[in-house]
Order: sequence, then structure tokens, then C-alpha cells
Amino acid sequence: MTAPDGLEVLLRAQELRRAGESFALATVVWRKAPSSGQPGSRAIVTEDGLVFGWIGGACAEPVLIRQAKQVLAEGTASLVWLGQPEDFSSMQVPEGVMTIPISCQSDGALQIFIEPVLAVPQVMVVGNSPMARTLVSLINDLGWEGELVEAGHFSAARVAPQTIVVVATQGHGDEDVLIEALQSEPCYLGLVASRRRGETVLSYLRGQGVSAEKLECLRVPIGLDLGHTGHREISVAILAELVQLRAAGELKTNSRRMLPLLEPADVVDPVCGMTVTANSANRPLEYQGTTYYFCAPGCRVAFQKDPAAFIQQEVQC
Repeated sequence: MTAPDGLEVLLRAQELRRAGESFALATVVWRKAPSSGQPGSRAIVTEDGLVFGWIGGACAEPVLIRQAKQVLAEGTASLVWLGQPEDFSSMQVPEGVMTIPISCQSDGALQIFIEPVLAVPQVMVVGNSPMARTLVSLINDLGWEGELVEAGHFSAARVAPQTIVVVATQGHGDEDVLIEALQSEPCYLGLVASRRRGETVLSYLRGQGVSAEKLECLRVPIGLDLGHTGHREISVAILAELVQLRAAGELKTNSRRMLPLLEPADVVDPVCGMTVTANSANRPLEYQGTTYYFCAPGCRVAFQKDPAAFIQQEVQC
């Protein structure tokens, strides 16, 4: 199995972006031979630490995963320089560059630019009132993805697991829209209505056979209590609640389960030099913070007896 090229990595990045997944995109921007990474080599690292693509060999990948997770947690890009300690003293290190000594015995070095691609909330507002239009406008101004859909054009097929659905039909077919929306199980479903109106709608849905479990997913009324507000100002209260829920981590989705698993990277067996896939089937063994993989039990046993002897034989980082 060959490593995905840069275009394949970018196409997978688009898939993850559309699915509402956050990930880090890593690009090799500089290389010192004999590093196996090349300028322009790319890889994706998901929040779970799965890697798709290729930026270097066995000693570079663990560093990439660790730094990618940090970039995602902080939300800021980072330029990482992997090399030998003498490289950092003999060459000028630009301000802001993180230097990390590589663990394998190699003269190679890499500089990797790691940038976070953070998923933004996708909000579908069903309705066509001035309040609904104001809400969508505010959502898009915030950098989120807002979409206005009229009740007659709404269907469960348009809703993904990561979608936030706000039903703002305000008495014009609320119940029908909610029955349809509940089929799609969005990460958030809210109805714009008074408490009294909300109780009436919930009672109707129960009468139509909607389960209590599904009704627990429906929020009504929605929006933070901002006091006495006008019709369009309600949109501010709703957006404020969504921002609060997102900050608290309560708008998580299950979209990851819908994605095909990212293919594990290929690595080199340090004993025999064969290319193997970095997965649990190929006998992983962690040594000094790096996980190595082996084509056969004999290679793993040999490495386990004297890891340093085989690491010193490696000529690529």
C-alpha cells in the first residue's frame, strides 16, 4: 500500500470539513536529507490521533501526532523543526519555531507546518420570519454556517448529525417540521415558542407516537433569558444560547462514526527493513516514546532484546 499523495490528503480534508470534523493539516516545508519526508508532503491528523498521509518515518510520526493534538487544543498553527540538537545550535532558529530533537539516529531533519482546521457549527433555521432571517445573518457573521429553509422545503434528508436545527416556523406547521426533524437526530433541535406553546406541541407529538426518548432531544423554549425583547431580538438570545452550549462542549456530534476509518500509515520494520502498516495487527512495541511495528514475531523479539542496535541502523527519520 502506497502512502496517499498530497492531492488525496487535500480531498480527504474536504470530506472531513464537510462532515463537521476538526483536524490538523501538516505540511513539510523544509527537509534535510536523508529524511524520507519531502517538501510539500502532507498528512492529516484527526482529533483521535489517526493519521492519513505521509510526512516522514517512524520517529517523525509520533511527534506529529503529539504536536497536532496540541495545535487542535490551542487553535493556533505551529511550525515544528525536527532535527539533531547540533542543527539547532549551528543554524539560526527563527522566532516562534518549536525545535524537537528526533529520537532516531539520523542526520535528517524536517520542518513541518501544522495548522488547525476547526469545524464550525452548521445551523439550519426553518422558517421565513424577520427573526429567522436575522438569526441566519448573525450566525454567518459569527463565522458559522447558517442556512434558512422554508418549512415546505425542509426534510430530514437535509440534516446531518452535526447540524443544529432551529425550528422558527412560529405556529405555521411546527409539528410537521419537528416530526420530520426528529427522524434525522441532529446534534441540537430547538423550537422557537413560548413555554405554553411548547407544552402544547409536545403533547401533540406524544399523541402522534413520538417516543419520550426522542422528545428529550427537543429543546423548548430556546434562547437565553435576556429580559423583555422584541421579535427580532429573540435571535440574539438564541444565538447566545448556542454559543454558550458550544463553549461548554454540549454540541458534540457523532459524525465521526459515519466516516470511513482513515488508513493507517506505512512504516518500516526496523529489524528487516520491510514496509508494514502501522496497525495493531503488526505487533506494535513502544520504545522511548516511539511505537515500532514488525512484519513477524521474530523481528519483534530481536528488537525487544536490543532496541538501540536496530535504531542505530536506521538511516531515515
